[in-house]
Amino acid sequence: MTSSTEHHIRQALEEHLGRDAVLTEVGDCWAYGYDNSRLQALPSAVVFPADVEQVRDVVRLCNASRIPLTARGRGTGTTGAAVPERHGIVLSTERLRAAPRIDPANRIAIVQPGVTNAELQQAAARHGFFWPPDPTSGAVCSIGGNLACNAAGPRAVKYGTPRENTLGLRAVTGDAQLLHTGVMTTKGVVGFDLTRLIIGSEGALAIITEATLKLTPLPEARQTLQLSYRDVASAARAVAAIMAQAVTPCALEFMDGAAIAMIRDYADPGLEEGIGALLMIEVDGRQACIADAVQSVIAAARVDGLVEVELAETPEKVAQLWKTRKSLSPALRNIAPKKINEDVVVPVSRIPELITGLERLAREHAITIVNFGHAGNGNIHTNLLVNPDDEAEMQRAAACLSGVFDLVLRLDGTLSGEHGIGLVKREFVAREIDPVTLEMMRRIKRQFDPNNILNPGKGLPTGSEQQRTTP
Repeated sequence: MTSSTEHHIRQALEEHLGRDAVLTEVGDCWAYGYDNSRLQALPSAVVFPADVEQVRDVVRLCNASRIPLTARGRGTGTTGAAVPERHGIVLSTERLRAAPRIDPANRIAIVQPGVTNAELQQAAARHGFFWPPDPTSGAVCSIGGNLACNAAGPRAVKYGTPRENTLGLRAVTGDAQLLHTGVMTTKGVVGFDLTRLIIGSEGALAIITEATLKLTPLPEARQTLQLSYRDVASAARAVAAIMAQAVTPCALEFMDGAAIAMIRDYADPGLEEGIGALLMIEVDGRQACIADAVQSVIAAARVDGLVEVELAETPEKVAQLWKTRKSLSPALRNIAPKKINEDVVVPVSRIPELITGLERLAREHAITIVNFGHAGNGNIHTNLLVNPDDEAEMQRAAACLSGVFDLVLRLDGTLSGEHGIGLVKREFVAREIDPVTLEMMRRIKRQFDPNNILNPGKGLPTGSEQQRTTP
């Protein structure tokens, strides 16, 4: 933007939103130029619309002047999806946060994008319900961000992702059209499913201004247990066996031996030496059925290599068991604050092959790999512990990461389960998605956003990246 254009846009934004809803000072804008990746860019302005008409005004102004516009929730994403184009504008949703409207009779909540996941859960709980998506950053992340990245969390194994728990949306397209998708009912087949299309599109198709979410009744009972195994292969076989029987856990978390070792250096996990892998499991349901459900899960988990089963009988014991899992992220940040963090997914039955392949890649490239995550749906967080200041190590890590993605695709998996694509994984997308499908996605993008102002350059490959093919 030229300085005269910038001045004109700034004046127009202030006229539509008010001066207190527009930031232009460099020091103020930098705080909105990054997310939880290591990427950052300085926007020319940050705006805080308070209603859908103000969102539409901002989009209309940016569209007329071809100015890149990036919607932002709380910036907890890890792939650069909320990092703006340099000299573009950031639209923060933090003032779009009216109290959620809970409709218990129809099991729905109508929510604005700036409401946090925790605030929605608290509002729903007062009526005996919850919204299943529960990202690790749930205390601070926004519903708009959850929907934009289809961010799920541990409960997705039983209850699904935001796509399965959203009935409809209101949004503003890139050419400032007001869009209403979906229904207020759990059944509805009129027209194309634009709701699921927009969810997970990282703000590149439309800016969500309201969501109709499907609520689930809170369970009567929940039981937590921890199972330790001699090695990773045993734990992986147990995961497949657990998911092949009738009782679906509401959480099935996995940690490999390297993850456990990291925790030992940070906090005492209370585990004996020699444990090669750990499963953290929660089972929920009716009080009268919970004991039998737990026993069904344990029976399936009794594969060769099982060392110990520990049940939590009190809230204090539950907290103690989850302490191990919750200690992992701070331990990794302490040891490798600039690690490469991926969230690949494979079919549950192929987790043993994935883990074996990751161990081989770690040896071949001399890179420490720590694996943990949501094993119940094959979503493994693969962490490459690297030092960005070591050029040789970073070259090995790049080759290792490429090998990780090749391995995942050979196992019929996908490159991202919930973190999204953003900028970080963009160059690898064409390995998974064929050219015909990619071109269809680009056409859809042009239909929603003809001047390519909404979060441009995110999600889909550009230039030479399009030439990559699935190995």
